[in-house]
Amino acid sequence: MSFGGFIDFFQKGKTFRPKKKFSPGTLRYSLYKHAQASLNSGINLRSAVQLPPGEDLYDWIAVHVVDFFNRINLIYGTVCDYCNDTSCPTMSGGPKFEYLWADKERYKKPTPLPAPQYVSLLMDWIETQINNENLFPVSTDVPFPKTFMPLCKKILTRLFRVFVHVYIHHFDRIISIGAFYGFSVER
Repeated sequence: MSFGGFIDFFQKGKTFRPKKKFSPGTLRYSLYKHAQASLNSGINLRSAVQLPPGEDLYDWIAVHVVDFFNRINLIYGTVCDYCNDTSCPTMSGGPKFEYLWADKERYKKPTPLPAPQYVSLLMDWIETQINNENLFPVSTDVPFPKTFMPLCKKILTRLFRVFVHVYIHHFDRIISIGAFYGFSVER
């Protein structure tokens, strides 16, 4: 099974939103480079996400949350022209899974939304979280808050919903642009 086309797809520059970047010379930048090297050396997902010896778990998690955010932006960016209120009137992962939006501010109760609106609100919400230095500290001198791990789980869960939506509802578009070229995919 060749993952070449799959990896090439993730190296392209089109994103739904600008990529969140790490400042060169920082610990997070070096952890990000380590993760990229692991992913680019051939797919062994276990080693790609394994905490390097001597590194802080929270820094490692932060790097991977931001990286997953960037990758989901890239994936959604390939289909966002086809994912509209008409084609995707609900944010779902198939007929049995509708994802509702709640943010405790404007949407206090879980609310059904068209997929593009859900994704836009989600990306705004995540950007706010990862750019908040009280939640995602930039300096290694600043400790992570106690709410960091639950927040990361929530972010990853919601990002996975976007991945599922794209896979279920826009798979043909992903195939047509060659995202899985050389990758044996059966649905």
